[in-house]
Amino acid sequence: MAAATRKELLGKVYKMIPPMLESFHKGQLGRVAVIGGSEDYTGAPYFSAMASAKLGCDMSHVICEPGAGAVIKTYSPNLMVHPYMRQSKNAASSESLDTVSAEVVGMLSRLHVIVIGPGLGRDKLMQDTCARVIEEARKQKIPFVLDADGLYLAQTRPELVDGCTECILTPNVVEFGRLAKAKGVDVNEGDPSELCSKLAKAFGGVTIIQKGSKDYISNGKHTLVSEGEGGLKRSGGQGDTLTGSLATLLAYRQAYHDKIWEHEGDLERSETLALAAFGGSAITRECSRLAFAEKGRSLQAGDLTEHVHQAYLNVIGEKGSKL
Repeated sequence: MAAATRKELLGKVYKMIPPMLESFHKGQLGRVAVIGGSEDYTGAPYFSAMASAKLGCDMSHVICEPGAGAVIKTYSPNLMVHPYMRQSKNAASSESLDTVSAEVVGMLSRLHVIVIGPGLGRDKLMQDTCARVIEEARKQKIPFVLDADGLYLAQTRPELVDGCTECILTPNVVEFGRLAKAKGVDVNEGDPSELCSKLAKAFGGVTIIQKGSKDYISNGKHTLVSEGEGGLKRSGGQGDTLTGSLATLLAYRQAYHDKIWEHEGDLERSETLALAAFGGSAITRECSRLAFAEKGRSLQAGDLTEHVHQAYLNVIGEKGSKL
């Protein structure tokens, strides 16, 4: 796969995406949850879940802390917001790690994919709850994406993700350095694609998208480079569009392997995970380019949300309904 061209890779992503058919029912084209959202951070989980929805996911959930939930509900009535998470200082005496995590874990069987980290924060109860969720997601074979403070879990408790081939980490340059340090990988040795591969290998085959002027994507065996043009504004929150896009593509990947429509079925699971990662990166970069062309220096994370569908059309292209 490493030698495949961008066009060939995006052609394979296209194959993995379900057409729009009358026979489908609600939920078949994706049930995704973003776990995060705390007292201080309410935008990130919204941007991630909305990107997921705008890319076509049927059901986008946010699982967050109650204070964040009340705010996020005012952003959009299209998201389903569940105030199940708790920060240590806000937990009632009757609430513990066991009771809080049980409520969140109880949702997993209804989901295709989870994103952990947007707006999560470093609070111990929030982090410990997500650790429990990761353990259960692995048991139930539910793919997950870790970003932002979700990556802090991979950094401080690497055993949570070690050897998980259904997991995508999306570090920026600083977060990549912290993960590398945790795994004893020297970031000063080798070119970026080699380093990304080395770190993915150190984590036992997780997929890493190292974000930057080019995105390096590797599972330790195969490495792809996503270098579509992006915008030039580095405002916070753009990575949330990436995690939401990845979640929907991973849900589409599940639909592909469940064969909910007629297709050749010639793509293996390991390949489709890499394709979801590449597709998510390509769409997000195009999204950034479109938003920057319109907003320039004033660009904010929310501007990307409005361009997700057009970016998808530009990069992947819509499928006919008679497939």
